[in-house]
Amino acid sequence: MLYREILVAVDGSRESQRALDHAVELARDEHARLTLVTVVAPVTLSQVSALTSVACVRDAYAKVLHNARDAVPDDVGVTTMLLEGNPAREIVRLARTGRYDLVVMGTHGRSRLAGALLGSVSREVLHCAQTPVLLMPCPKHVPRTAPSARPLQPGTPAAPKTGASARR
Repeated sequence: MLYREILVAVDGSRESQRALDHAVELARDEHARLTLVTVVAPVTLSQVSALTSVACVRDAYAKVLHNARDAVPDDVGVTTMLLEGNPAREIVRLARTGRYDLVVMGTHGRSRLAGALLGSVSREVLHCAQTPVLLMPCPKHVPRTAPSARPLQPGTPAAPKTGASARR
């Protein structure tokens, strides 16, 4: 068994969701357990609008963690951790406990909750962690592919025989 304990950083981004999906598949294949971690970055009063309190920001991160937990199937063991501090440092600190065989996280997972962080959390974790790190990028776009050739059904008009394709 290669992995027994997998640490998954989640922040609510689509890259984070993709990383979680991959970690779930790894956990199933390896009969491993997942620990989902979300880190609440420190916010100053100037960063929090008058309508939002620091407690509301923490609650929003807790909801992200709860939603990630709910996305894990019942046949995969999972625990959750909500930490506070610098996200990269806290993830690296947790990974250094020696309990985890792998860290899985998305790239460009700038949190939707607190805005873009200075620097890249995934880059710092990758360079500072002593545990293997698996980064899951989310494709920026899905490449368009040519329609597959398929036999015409009776009553279907034939496609034009020109080299140009129609765009909608």
